[in-house]
Amino acid sequence: MAALEEGFTLSAVPLGAGPHGLLGVEQSDKADQFLVTDGGRTVILYKVSDQKPLGSWSVKQGQIITCPAVCNFQTGEYIVVHDNKVLRIWSNEDVNLDKVFKATLSAEIYRIHSIQGAEPLVLFKEGAVRGLEALLAEPQQKIETVISDEEVIKWTKIFMVFKHTVLIFITEKHGNYFAYIQKFNSHTLSKYTLLLGQEEKSVIQSFSASVDRNFISLMSLSSDGCVYETLVPIHPRDPEKDQRVVRSLLLKTVVSGDARNGVALTVLDQDHVAVLGPLLPSSKECVSIWNTKFQTLQASKELPQGTSGQLWYYGENLFVLHGKFLTVIPYKCEVSSLAGALGKLKHSQDPGTQTVPHFVNWETSRGHRFGSQNSEQSKRILRRRKPEVSVQNPASKQLLSAIKKDSEKHIEEELCKFLAIKPTPDFNTIIGDIVSELLGRHKAEPSFYPRNSLMQLIQTHVLSHSLCPGLMEAALEKADVQMLQLCLQQFPDIPESVTCACLKIFLSISDGSLQEAEINMESVSDYSDSVQEEKMEEQTEVLHNGFNAEEENCGNCDRELNKKPQDAAEETTSCPVIPKRAALLNAILHSAYSEMFLLPHLKDIPAQHVTLFLQYLYFLYLKCSENATMTLPGLHPPTLNQIMDWICLLLDANFTVVVMIPEAKRLLLSLYKFVKSQVCICSELNKIEVSFRELQKLNQEKNNRELYSIEVLELF
Repeated sequence: MAALEEGFTLSAVPLGAGPHGLLGVEQSDKADQFLVTDGGRTVILYKVSDQKPLGSWSVKQGQIITCPAVCNFQTGEYIVVHDNKVLRIWSNEDVNLDKVFKATLSAEIYRIHSIQGAEPLVLFKEGAVRGLEALLAEPQQKIETVISDEEVIKWTKIFMVFKHTVLIFITEKHGNYFAYIQKFNSHTLSKYTLLLGQEEKSVIQSFSASVDRNFISLMSLSSDGCVYETLVPIHPRDPEKDQRVVRSLLLKTVVSGDARNGVALTVLDQDHVAVLGPLLPSSKECVSIWNTKFQTLQASKELPQGTSGQLWYYGENLFVLHGKFLTVIPYKCEVSSLAGALGKLKHSQDPGTQTVPHFVNWETSRGHRFGSQNSEQSKRILRRRKPEVSVQNPASKQLLSAIKKDSEKHIEEELCKFLAIKPTPDFNTIIGDIVSELLGRHKAEPSFYPRNSLMQLIQTHVLSHSLCPGLMEAALEKADVQMLQLCLQQFPDIPESVTCACLKIFLSISDGSLQEAEINMESVSDYSDSVQEEKMEEQTEVLHNGFNAEEENCGNCDRELNKKPQDAAEETTSCPVIPKRAALLNAILHSAYSEMFLLPHLKDIPAQHVTLFLQYLYFLYLKCSENATMTLPGLHPPTLNQIMDWICLLLDANFTVVVMIPEAKRLLLSLYKFVKSQVCICSELNKIEVSFRELQKLNQEKNNRELYSIEVLELF
């Protein structure tokens, strides 16, 4: 599972206005500092956490920087090239680049590479590579030509493999692409011809790569909008001979095929890539994260001001030129799993539960990618395995026989006998058979509904929705809220359509019917607080986290809210639903989902039910705000993140409908007031952030003070 967080602008001045745009973003010798090279005359050192520049250096008027500045990790100095052949080396203390060390070389430089634990390498436009120290010792040494005439370097990257430096660069000539691997422990150069396969007409627009022991996984984004992978050996069998490698399809249509520019690709980890470009024809450009293992889109963020088609990443930050300003977008990538790829990864698991296989046959091995399979295999879907183990247990045989003809009570007795026996290796398979038999008879005889038996089977913790999809369907038909609640708590793979169907029933069922149902109330505690109610009744206005919105002139809506303070107090102290309905709604909040698949189903919920659910969610938030930990009481209460996520989901899906309902007006105004107050609070906190930093610095410097000192601290 992956996520893109809210981005922020790193540069306060426009970048990329030079003839070559923004040349690059490179890591400094400190983890939080980066060198940003503009395509004109300037190199700026930024500290990302402070969102401010630490230094800026420029070449003289008439000179042009021609490749990104890098940091020499061995010395802490910076290196840049201007006018293709001139090297400049300086440190943080230097101010004027014209007065720092200068070396003019005999050939034009394509790129300087620097990596932790190794000497910087200089790649020339003719394909030759030199170490920096050897080059500085003899700047005018002759540089040989490695690539052929009309062959142009398109992309390059450096790796550290078993403590040895490996450099790869890609060249192009007349539509043909070649990969060169330079190993510096043995000083060998290998050449590979990249065969495009059936996509010969497509043009490669971006490259990225990762290394895995003996291979470099070279990924390319082509003009057809697809990502391809080529495995390039680091140790060829015959280094003297040109070899061929074939690329295979890895991801299909990650960007619109008509995107001619503004696209880029970068590998984040073994299973995730970041892509820059429009997802659909005529849509805005965006940055997206894809899972290559399961071929799913994990997250995306629009960039309405357009981009330059350049994308960099370091640590857990993406760097992109959004409009004319460099933007940093933090991201998170979790360990790849099927549940995470489908957006169904639960954040926590109950201590008493156990992880069991759900009979999903993915049939994917690490040695093969989707792109290397034929069209039939590339369209694999999840399928439920048919039981292959014959039932040999006498108790299970007797139970399956009883299900076909006996009464519900007798079946319950036989089931208790079976569950009392020590589980065998085929226990999961037998449980699946039993549920299938019970549901099969229910389908044939609608009056037969073995509810108690099904509840016992669910509590064995070995079932899933994919194993018995008819189970929740039957519970929905019967409006069996107790079974639906148990399924939501136990099943990790419930489709969003089924989750939404459960929500509709939970919101529409009458209070009288709920009072008769046996509902698990662990997630609901006593929401009434007489002392708090008395205080709220005495108040003449509503406060959120100690903030008075009226003092900040929040507008007409705030004045309208404050006309009836008593109503507002009642709204915050009384739960809009009975406790049993609250427990059912909490089960929905705990369920796993993918926003992309859930939103269309939320639009089908009646507006009055959406309003009721929003009122309950807003009530939960206010209860969270009553304590410093921002948590609800109870054994398994909803978290603050779950509450806020569902508020956003409901408003995204139904805002145009809810806004027209008179009953929802006060609720929407309350939500608006809440959001505005939080924005004001954040603004005030940002103002004092600098002061706290200064106090922290003073505390760190405490040990350096003498026995007596006079200190003056001015806070603005």
